[in-house]
Amino acid sequence: MPTIAIVGAGPGLGLSIAKVFGGHGFDVALISRNKDKLDALVAELAETGLTAEGFPADVADPDQLTGALQAAIARFGRIDVLEFSPHAGLTMTAPKDVTLDKLRPQIDALLYGAVAAVQSVLPGMLAAGSGTLLFTTGGGAITPYPMLADTNIAQAGQRNWALNLHNTLAEQGIFVANVAINLMIGTQDQAPEGVPFRTPDEIALDYWNLHTERDQAEHFIGA
Repeated sequence: MPTIAIVGAGPGLGLSIAKVFGGHGFDVALISRNKDKLDALVAELAETGLTAEGFPADVADPDQLTGALQAAIARFGRIDVLEFSPHAGLTMTAPKDVTLDKLRPQIDALLYGAVAAVQSVLPGMLAAGSGTLLFTTGGGAITPYPMLADTNIAQAGQRNWALNLHNTLAEQGIFVANVAINLMIGTQDQAPEGVPFRTPDEIALDYWNLHTERDQAEHFIGA
């Protein structure tokens, strides 16, 4: 069976992506820091007949993340799809207030974490001549938001690299895309009045379509 690894898995979009890919015959490797939360996600997926396993790791720690992905590869054989969407913590930082200390956690998780994850799974994809790398950013990676300056820097770097990977790996059978989400992920009950939103289940279908259609380097989800 093919396997998807979801880095930054949680009960929202990550779980929905797991259900969509799992429903199409994928085994699911879930990676995030909290083992108890991973166990709950694995149990929920198992109730629907899907095969999943959790691999705890801090995405900002390259050794931990590499170890988790290597354990997932040992468990499932190979990672066919990597979906990278960790949350580095939302900090409200104006451009003039960006410091190394404020920026470092975002870079460690969102950029260095992405590089470590790809280094772990790409050799197997290249050997097989197929694979998919899906990166998730906010809309600020494209059009910066002044109050999210440090996050925007890290996400923009991740997006730039994803597009470079897309342009250079296609001939080797590897599809790469960046998904920029510029609205609230949630339900109508969760969204404040007037705030655009889409449900996790709706957005997850876009990831499946990207993986199967393989025709665009970037997908923007906005109002």
